[in-house]
Amino acid sequence: MEELKNNFIHDIIDADLAENPELKIHTRFPPEPNGYLHIGSAKAIWINAMTAKKYGGLFNLRYDDTNPAKEDNEYVESIYRDLKWLGCEPSGGVFYGSDYFDKCYEYAIKLIKDGKAYVCDLSADEMREYRGTLTEPGKNSPYRDRSVEENLDLFDRMKNGEFPDGAKTLRAKIDMASSNINMRDPAIYRIVHTDHHRQGSKWCVYPLYDYAHPIQDALEGITHSLCSIEFENHRPLYEWVIDNIGFEAKPKQREFARLNVTHTVMSKRYLRQLVETGLVDGWDDPRMPTLCGLRRRGYTPASIFDFVSRAGVAKAYSVVDYELLEHCIREELNTTANRKIAILKPVKVTVTNYPEGKVEYFDLPNNPANPEAGTRKVAFTRELYIDADDFAEVPPPKFFRMKPDGEVRLMGAYIVKCNEIVKDSYGNITELLCTADLETGNGNPADGRKIKGTIHWLSRSFAKDANVMLYDFLFDIENVADIPEGKTFDDYLNRNSVTKIEGCKIEPELADAEAGSRYQFVRTGYFVKDTKYENTFNRIVGLKDSFPKK
Repeated sequence: MEELKNNFIHDIIDADLAENPELKIHTRFPPEPNGYLHIGSAKAIWINAMTAKKYGGLFNLRYDDTNPAKEDNEYVESIYRDLKWLGCEPSGGVFYGSDYFDKCYEYAIKLIKDGKAYVCDLSADEMREYRGTLTEPGKNSPYRDRSVEENLDLFDRMKNGEFPDGAKTLRAKIDMASSNINMRDPAIYRIVHTDHHRQGSKWCVYPLYDYAHPIQDALEGITHSLCSIEFENHRPLYEWVIDNIGFEAKPKQREFARLNVTHTVMSKRYLRQLVETGLVDGWDDPRMPTLCGLRRRGYTPASIFDFVSRAGVAKAYSVVDYELLEHCIREELNTTANRKIAILKPVKVTVTNYPEGKVEYFDLPNNPANPEAGTRKVAFTRELYIDADDFAEVPPPKFFRMKPDGEVRLMGAYIVKCNEIVKDSYGNITELLCTADLETGNGNPADGRKIKGTIHWLSRSFAKDANVMLYDFLFDIENVADIPEGKTFDDYLNRNSVTKIEGCKIEPELADAEAGSRYQFVRTGYFVKDTKYENTFNRIVGLKDSFPKK
């Protein structure tokens, strides 16, 4: 796993350890199980897991399952599966926010008895109206001064299901004139008559995140609650909950900038919409920024963490170029992925001076970047396939591939010359008739003539059929945060983000390759055998790397 470089978070921890050398660092990752994790989640996982590892501490997974209306066990299982795939299994254990519902309720009773919480009858719209603005203070709820006894009675009746959804909330009594809107008597409990995926119908009231999260951290012994920057203004409320409940150990919340990537969106709500409307092939569609989508696309944990590491840990907002992610996987696969031949647009070639029925084998390197990968034998016969893009009937200038009366090297094998073009009644090319310089083998011509072009090929007798999926960006716009007013994500969805090519030809070994195995298709790109559909290969990334080298 990519090491976490020193950053401002570690400066904070180093200062805490200097003050308290016995402090055992303990971090957590608290996803809400209402969707699949995405690459932005990978940054939070990486920071928390690697920070714990660096300091010899513990790392918890805690499902933030406090909103039963949106959560599902499908997401619970997918989150753990993704963490395991990333190599970040929680060393401190797996926990559920719902396991702390009794404690959260107990502490809410304490706050009511201490005069620090009250039941409010304002509707959601009325609460927004009473809250005030960034420049104007809020005003007190007319229910703010209810007695402790009345609040205890009403809260108990809320718990017992006597009131409909939205009829009442339990609010912290803090300061309606605070400069921080989050401190203006925030709701800490709401009524939800929905069964919970783990608690069933036990509860009719559920704690809100800003109240439940600090309690969960404190109960688990979390020392540093590392979260994204949008929670920075919520930190005073986090600390208020810790202080007013009376926890001795006080976890410290600190925030970092979220990971924003060009040409994609991290909104789970919108990603769910794409899935539910059938615009993508599920949460694991290879165009999706989800970890399961990236996994199916062929990305590796190492490449994702390399990307996150290069993007850096800071507090300032930034958008990272998707090409950096492509660079990371391309750099890894250049040394690890074996080379194979695939013909995406096959055209029949007959070598007319090669004996019918004869088969010979040429040795081709499995990976020129890794000599230890060895070689493989590729069958050569009279009838072959080449790619249509490697032939031009009327070649442009400096075209060094196959052309009429021109010679070209068949990669690792003979030099051939195109003598005749066979077409159907519609004028489509159906076959190329060539002759081979049978003295060349995979060597140079005896007369010293220079052959500038080399193309890949396969035996027509031995090649297998396959489908190939080519993917492009899911969104046409580079920075989805710059969508103009009045426009939506839908307006910039790339409707041509996937191309399926059927009838491709591949080396026979690829037909039996394990799903998820990665290869470089020579002169074409890096591909992975799909884990969802048989006989299908997904392009991970092309061969060309346009990301600037440093």
